[in-house]
Amino acid sequence: MSEQTPTAPRPTAAMLVVGDEILSGRTRDANMHHLANRLTEAGIDLAEVRVVRDDPDAIVAALRALSEAWDTVFTSGGIGPTHDDITADAVGAAFGAAVDVRDDARALLAAHYAPRGIELNEARLRMARIPEGATLIDNPVSAAPGFTIRNVHVMAGVPKIFAAMVESVIPTLTGGAPLLSDSIRVHRGEGDVAGPLGEVVAAHPDCRFGSYPFADRDGSFGANVVVRGTDRAALDRAVAALRDAFGADAG
Repeated sequence: MSEQTPTAPRPTAAMLVVGDEILSGRTRDANMHHLANRLTEAGIDLAEVRVVRDDPDAIVAALRALSEAWDTVFTSGGIGPTHDDITADAVGAAFGAAVDVRDDARALLAAHYAPRGIELNEARLRMARIPEGATLIDNPVSAAPGFTIRNVHVMAGVPKIFAAMVESVIPTLTGGAPLLSDSIRVHRGEGDVAGPLGEVVAAHPDCRFGSYPFADRDGSFGANVVVRGTDRAALDRAVAALRDAFGADAG
């Protein structure tokens, strides 16, 4: 697989997924896929994703590196009520911010649990522990808030809640033009695709190109060549050039 990136800059984002359950294979991460789609729609490039275990030092190191490297960072997981939900404390440590139960976060939880007759016990209060200086991220699903500090948005790992929090954050971000895409199916091996593709790539620097091999059950094989860009006319010109380059082999 190959990717070429245009020179025009776009806003960038990174994602940090926290959790031993992801790395052990017990839980399949769906949040990265959702976030990538929403950022693409918003005109923001998801440039890097890291997955780290429930280890404070690993979380702190990853947060600092991602926060410095990219325009915005999303985290997923580790802000619940149990002993291994350590993301809030790690975020505080990463940015030198004290972490404690905050009155506005406590009030959100109390308003959620009281009508249900559920005790706001010490474990549940852990979800109201917020780093100093952070702003809360709305959680319309289960009330326990995420939070934003500097350029980092800290969110729950449960996919339904993560998705709801993303919808709260996306409107606050500055995006670029939405990324458009098109593709053609080339019935040649990637070794035969590479040469003509390289020439088209060089002639169309305002687009991104990717080559993704396929092998069908009937024995046919080849590569799906994907073109991405923010300008429809430029995208159409690149696709036309690809069809010319591959002739009858392009589907």
